[in-house]
Amino acid sequence: MINSRKVHKYLRWQLDTILNAQRQHWDNSFCNNGDMFGAAASAPAQWAAVRLQQEGKSQLLELGAGQGRDTLFFAANGFVVNVLDYSSSGLAAIQAKAEHSGLASRINLTCHDVRQPLPLADNSVDACFSHMLFCMALTTAELQQLSREVLRVLRPGGLHIYTVRHTGDADYGKGIHRGDDMYENNGFIVHFFSRDKVALLAQGYQAAAVEEFTEGRLPRRLFRVTQRKA
Repeated sequence: MINSRKVHKYLRWQLDTILNAQRQHWDNSFCNNGDMFGAAASAPAQWAAVRLQQEGKSQLLELGAGQGRDTLFFAANGFVVNVLDYSSSGLAAIQAKAEHSGLASRINLTCHDVRQPLPLADNSVDACFSHMLFCMALTTAELQQLSREVLRVLRPGGLHIYTVRHTGDADYGKGIHRGDDMYENNGFIVHFFSRDKVALLAQGYQAAAVEEFTEGRLPRRLFRVTQRKA
């Protein structure tokens, strides 16, 4: 007789193993490609910088900085940037670029898995920015926890700006299904967002403003979400 509890436990272990392997996959990808996403700042980062400067917010938390194209842009435009990323090769690339450009004093780098509590004090940053970190290999429950952690570390009135690929994207539903709305293509797992998922993660914030945009050659279809701590 099949023990359903043991089967469920095994399937959960199998999924966790697959999701955890993304860390090494990203490390390898960054090692093999010095500017995987290009050197210029992303359009969402450029938009966010203007919005944050208008509000006089200068202490920025960046989640999932990759190889630092947005990090360096923020630092060059007067922000102090606290970076959290779980890729050691990505962080090494940011450090080298920051030192070369004379921006190292404005960038603080920490190797951290965002599935764990954020290593920052309550009410300690003006804003949080992430470009596609929230649509990585994170379950819905982990995303909810991360959203609460961002809310915790933001100062009152602080902004949380993030981007995610959404369910209207051409890659949605293709590749290997990895649970929730996660699909794996070419070794990369993407968690595609619906507007309902944006609303779910907005709990505790003032109403989220959601803008659609495209990026890249596919093109990727994304939401830019802006929400404020009350």
